[in-house]
Amino acid sequence: MKSILLIGLGRFGRHTAMKLNDLNHQVLAVDKDEERVNAVLPYVTNAQIGDSTNEEFLSSLGVRNFDVCIVAIGDNFQSSLETASLLKELGAQKVVARAARDVQAKFLLRNGADEVVYPEKQMAVWTAIRYSSDHIFDYISLGDDHAIFEVELPPDWVGKTIGQLDVRKRFHINIMAIKKNGKFSMTVITPDTCLPEGCTILVMGEEHDIQKCFRI
Repeated sequence: MKSILLIGLGRFGRHTAMKLNDLNHQVLAVDKDEERVNAVLPYVTNAQIGDSTNEEFLSSLGVRNFDVCIVAIGDNFQSSLETASLLKELGAQKVVARAARDVQAKFLLRNGADEVVYPEKQMAVWTAIRYSSDHIFDYISLGDDHAIFEVELPPDWVGKTIGQLDVRKRFHINIMAIKKNGKFSMTVITPDTCLPEGCTILVMGEEHDIQKCFRI
């Protein structure tokens, strides 16, 4: 369990708060809009109304005590930049900030942010890949051109074992898990694992290798 300071409670911030609650982390949520603060109260440990660009207010939160400070402000980049900078000046251990464009990311990384996330860009990439093929059910980018895909099992793979298919040698990809009836099998994948009809599989590798293997 981590202690997290979450600043900015728009749609992205609110959904972040809800997921952190599911993961049982301790969260202090901050926004200058009272209505937004009230909306996340059921999902956070504590919440405060205040301006994160105000150094005195930010200092009063004890930012050094949090494992991670997330700047989720999306409607005012100047406020996001000032907040990230102040957090680092006040001794925050780790600052993660939201950006919409590469130029914003550059400024944030130069002025306090340790890492940057692109929620809109990342979701756009996921949507484009997920819905550009009928055979893809999910996609996770791992960076450096590697990814995890959940794909439909090719008809000619049904009933065959991992060893028989030998996709690691032929396509340089790994089959990580099998999903049947909406649930992942807990069985450890081995060369003797047989692939059943009507399942999807989780595969990992370089994107171009996966695309070549499944004709995506």
